[in-house]
Amino acid sequence: MTPGSNIPLPVARVTVDVAAPVRLDVSGLLLTADGKVRSDDDFIFYNQPAGPGVTYRSGGGASPDAITVDTTALPPGIEKVVVTASPDAAGQTFQGIEPTATLRNADDGSVLATFTPPQLGTETALVVMEIYLRGGQWKARAVGQGYANGLAGIATDFGVSVEEPAPAAAPPQPAAPPQPMAPPAPVQTPAAPPAPPAPAPGAGKINLDKGRVSLQKNQTVSLVKGGRPLLSQVKMGLGWEPAFRGADIDLDASVIAYGPQRNHLDSCYFGKLSILNGAVKHSGDNLTGEGAGDDEVIVVDLGRLPQEVTGLVFTVNSFSGQKFTEVAKAYCRLMDAATGEELVRFDLTHAEAQTGVMMAKLIRQFSGEWEMTAMGDFVKARTVRNMVKPAAQAL
Repeated sequence: MTPGSNIPLPVARVTVDVAAPVRLDVSGLLLTADGKVRSDDDFIFYNQPAGPGVTYRSGGGASPDAITVDTTALPPGIEKVVVTASPDAAGQTFQGIEPTATLRNADDGSVLATFTPPQLGTETALVVMEIYLRGGQWKARAVGQGYANGLAGIATDFGVSVEEPAPAAAPPQPAAPPQPMAPPAPVQTPAAPPAPPAPAPGAGKINLDKGRVSLQKNQTVSLVKGGRPLLSQVKMGLGWEPAFRGADIDLDASVIAYGPQRNHLDSCYFGKLSILNGAVKHSGDNLTGEGAGDDEVIVVDLGRLPQEVTGLVFTVNSFSGQKFTEVAKAYCRLMDAATGEELVRFDLTHAEAQTGVMMAKLIRQFSGEWEMTAMGDFVKARTVRNMVKPAAQAL
């Protein structure tokens, strides 16, 4: 699954386990229609391992912790169960840790879906997956929302009252031997009470409120302005120049569309200029890279994309076999197709001796918004066909 994708549950009882190279604590929260718990009893974790319809199972370090949800036993009014994970070691982030959630049939252990959240960094807790009721049908959705202030941040966000341990209130000064010269005894409380929790959800994510955005590799921008998604046509322009004058560079820009299971749906390139019933269109092939401006343009109508499309990866290939070290000024830029206004730009600042590069990806979030992430990942691939597998892995 990819972030935001969902599947209907074919069984009533499911288990979500979350595995990683380190020990994780996994929890579940029972939520009502307003997205909040009814009371702290709806927070299921290692210290409170059972609630109505939801149970926690410890893996004991040898196997992953898991949350089991029996949708037939959930109380009336509970419309969602959120499954979360956080590293067991205090203060550890998800940087370099790739957790994978596996959704199983709780009765026979068969795998229904898997989800590995992409692009994790300083997050110390994660909403991994949710089991939710929609139109009388229970479904599972991949989320991947990171929090910088740990499990406490998630819990308070969903209405659990978390008692912050009193900030090391200097131990009750044991009737210390009278030190007349030290009346400033209220040893200045550790620099103020607990620092307010970091603004976790979406921390570090950029939006378009301040206008044009220049991305660096692996940086993400949410295609939202003034809190409203940009559900209109966008253009992805890709350009390049020969690194050495006189040598024409024949590069091909493409976009690969994927579904919820990172499954390949279709590819738009010079040999197939329109896909997904015209929701994605290609401008045609540029054989030299000469001339100012974009060499090739791909138009994406976000509002017309089928619901099954959850990810788009924009790639450039050197069909003639020249390496990207022979290319200069490679870039991609996202424009508003209606106004031509440039919204996002990513300039590739270094190149590798490869024949393919994944420039950027657009991912549909579970909220319906789209996010663009600059990639700049080089692979050995002279055609878009050879890009399908590495691009799926990069989603």
